[in-house]
Amino acid sequence: MNYIKTFFRLFLGVFMLYAGIGHLTFRRQEFVAQVPTWIQFSPEFADFVVLASGVVEIMLGLGMLLLWKKKATVGVLLALFYVAIFPGNLNQYFNHIDAFGLNTDTLRLIRLFFQPVLIFLALWSTGGWQQLKSWFSRS
Repeated sequence: MNYIKTFFRLFLGVFMLYAGIGHLTFRRQEFVAQVPTWIQFSPEFADFVVLASGVVEIMLGLGMLLLWKKKATVGVLLALFYVAIFPGNLNQYFNHIDAFGLNTDTLRLIRLFFQPVLIFLALWSTGGWQQLKSWFSRS
């Protein structure tokens, strides 16, 4: 079981690193299109949101790959990040925005159901569930 968890932790790390680099370079415009309309105060601000989230994704990806002694904390932070970016996925669905090959409402809807899977994998593969329990039991 530990090998499977390690595989998914490393997979998420590489996935986040790739996504973060995409935010800063070759997928930047597609990510700008995903910024929720209610926070697109200006094109510059939307671009800033994409760049900032890209930096965060790179940091989380590196954390998943390198900070194995702190993997539970990184897993919780990654799960929270997935929750925080979910409005962008909703925005893409409700506003019928084509990006990342998701050019139909059906494909955009299916994508919405993968976000909980990513949250689960971030917590499960790192021991983040136990970390959360520990944090809440101290309260």
